[in-house]
Amino acid sequence: MVYSPEWGSRYATILAKYASQAWKTLSLLRKGRPSVIFVMTPPTVACAPVWVYGLLTGTPFIIDAHSGAFLLPRWKRVLFLHKFFSRRALSTLVTNPFLDATVRGWGARTTIVPDVPVRLPEPRPWPMKAARNITLVCTFSTDEPVHVFFQAARDAPDIQFFVTGDPSTADPEMLARKPDNVTLTGFIPRADYAGLILASDAVMTMTTRDNTMQRGAYEAIYAGKPVITANQPFLRQEFAKGTVHVDLTPEGISAGFRRLYENLEGLTSEAGNLREEKKARWDRVSAELMALMRR
Repeated sequence: MVYSPEWGSRYATILAKYASQAWKTLSLLRKGRPSVIFVMTPPTVACAPVWVYGLLTGTPFIIDAHSGAFLLPRWKRVLFLHKFFSRRALSTLVTNPFLDATVRGWGARTTIVPDVPVRLPEPRPWPMKAARNITLVCTFSTDEPVHVFFQAARDAPDIQFFVTGDPSTADPEMLARKPDNVTLTGFIPRADYAGLILASDAVMTMTTRDNTMQRGAYEAIYAGKPVITANQPFLRQEFAKGTVHVDLTPEGISAGFRRLYENLEGLTSEAGNLREEKKARWDRVSAELMALMRR
C-alpha cells in the first residue's frame, strides 16, 4: 500500500490524495516490475492503478481484503468497485467464510487467510508494578466500547490495565471517566509493544462488528499469551483455545477477568497449542498461494 500523508484524511483533499497515491503506485510498479502484485483494501481505489498496470503489462494481482472493505459503511457504498476488481484478480484474500461467500458470490476466486504468523521484535522490558496485568489492544474505533471496558476495570482494582492506541481520537468525556488502574500508553514503538505484551498476563481485544478479525488477539496468541475477546461466532471459531470469550457488557467483561485468573495456567498452555495450530494452517495456506502465483 502506498500512502500520501501530506494530503491528510479530509473530504476536501480525498481526490488529490488518491490521485497522488495512484501515481506513486504506478511509478513504483514501473521501477520494480513485479511478477505478481499484492494490493490491500481498503481503500478499494488502491486496486485501480494496480489493475491499469496489469492491463498494460499482463501482470496478475492479488487483493488482500481486510474486513473493513466489506463492513465499514463508507466502503460498503463502493462494493461494486471491489466486485469489479476481485473478478479480475488472481484471488481475493479474506479472513473468514462469511466474506469468502460474499466474494465467491461475485464470481471471483478467494483464499481464506484468517491470520499470518507474527514475529514480535526484540522486546524492550516493560516494568510491571502490579501482580496482575492485562493489556487492551485498542485503536479507539467506533466498534470498540472502551467506556464499557472502563466500567469493568473499575470493578477489578486488583488488576492493572494498559490500553494501547492514540487516545487523542477518543471522546474526552469518556477518557475523563478512566479509572485509576487503567494506563493509556498511546502509540508506542514496536519494541515497547512487544515488551508490554510479553509482560502482561493476557491481552484483550474488543469489537462489536461480526466477522472481524482481531489482529491484537492473534499477535497475543503468537506471543503465547491468553486472549480475552468478544463472544462472537467467528472469534469463537478462530480462538477456540487459550481464550476467554465475553459479552461486551460491564458484567460480561468482569466475569471474563475472573475466568481468566481462575485458569491462567491452563489458558496459557492452550494459547501455545493454538499458536502451533495456526502456524501449521499458515503453512498450508502459503503453499496454496505459492501454487496460485506459479500458474
